Amino acid sequence: MTKRDYYQVLGLSKNAGEDEIKKAYRRLAMKYHPDRNTGEKAGEAEKQFKEIKEAYEMLSDPRKRTAYDQFGHAGVDPSMGGGPGFGGGNFSDIFGDVFGDIFGGGGARRGGPNRGADLRYNLELTLEEAVAGTTVKIRVPTLVGCATCGGSGAKKGTTPKACPTCGGIGQVRMQQGFFSVQQTCPRCHGRGKVIETPCPSCHGQGRVQEHKTLSVKVPAGVDTGDRIRLAGEGEVGDLGGPTGDLYVQVSVKEHPIFTREDAHLYCEVPISIITAALGGELEVPTLHGKVMLKIPAGAQTGKLFRLRGKGVKPVRGGPEGDLLCRVVVETPVNLTAEQKDLLHQFEQTLQHGGSRHNPQSQGWLDKAKGFFEKMGL
Repeated sequence: MTKRDYYQVLGLSKNAGEDEIKKAYRRLAMKYHPDRNTGEKAGEAEKQFKEIKEAYEMLSDPRKRTAYDQFGHAGVDPSMGGGPGFGGGNFSDIFGDVFGDIFGGGGARRGGPNRGADLRYNLELTLEEAVAGTTVKIRVPTLVGCATCGGSGAKKGTTPKACPTCGGIGQVRMQQGFFSVQQTCPRCHGRGKVIETPCPSCHGQGRVQEHKTLSVKVPAGVDTGDRIRLAGEGEVGDLGGPTGDLYVQVSVKEHPIFTREDAHLYCEVPISIITAALGGELEVPTLHGKVMLKIPAGAQTGKLFRLRGKGVKPVRGGPEGDLLCRVVVETPVNLTAEQKDLLHQFEQTLQHGGSRHNPQSQGWLDKAKGFFEKMGL
């Protein structure tokens, strides 16, 4: 079967430049790639894709193109006695190589300034600040554009020049036999430009290190792990590249009274055995002020009392949480002889009432007795 002319396959004239060849290949490869053609047209598309790929690999390599221009297919097709053929191949590999710079795939980085790095600042807040919201000032070390050279990296009055090694594209092509390998330019490191006379202030970097003070508005309801993004407050890119962002990482200090769990707050409230037995009221703090908590008679350790709406309003919206107070009955210590005697007298009065006064203790004793009998103890 007679092969079509490679220039005709790509729709190009014989004096087409390197960029024209690459553009034509990208357009046609995108159109006929097997992943984009299924069903009845899949077979024909695959055939055309192979033909397009072979034409591009021949015409994009100066050495193979010269042989083809002089001898036609006989100069490059091994079946005709020429150089090695490049038909077939893996579709996914060539697709990644050619379109890598479009879709973020492999291949060397193209020339141009780089985006500045993102920065992180750890901000520690009190629980009160996190719940109510606040505005804080922070001081951040960062790289900013050099004022002397305007970020170009070149001495004032001069400008960066196109890299003579790569011609300003940031990449060079290395010939290895019949294969051509493209890689980042070793002289300009992919930037495409070189600075012959560096700026004395930034030494050709286009950036200098400084500390800047920023005002950060912390919204109400933030919690440990939340991040606040300050767009464009990171490091400036090299040679005039775009600026990165600053991420303020929130951490809330441990509170002496409250523990937070999402929108709810928890606290432990110690009460005396008198208040636990007889009931009463006591004053408890909240983040919104003081409230009176009513304790019913006979309260036990672990009893939870819910104060609705006294918690946290979430930063991402939703109803305000509650404050849950867990009472802890405190056993008196450091008793005097008189106090101990009074407690013994009180204990005797409780014994006359049986399980009516200590239902939990009596229930536990009954269970223990049953266990002993079962074990034969």
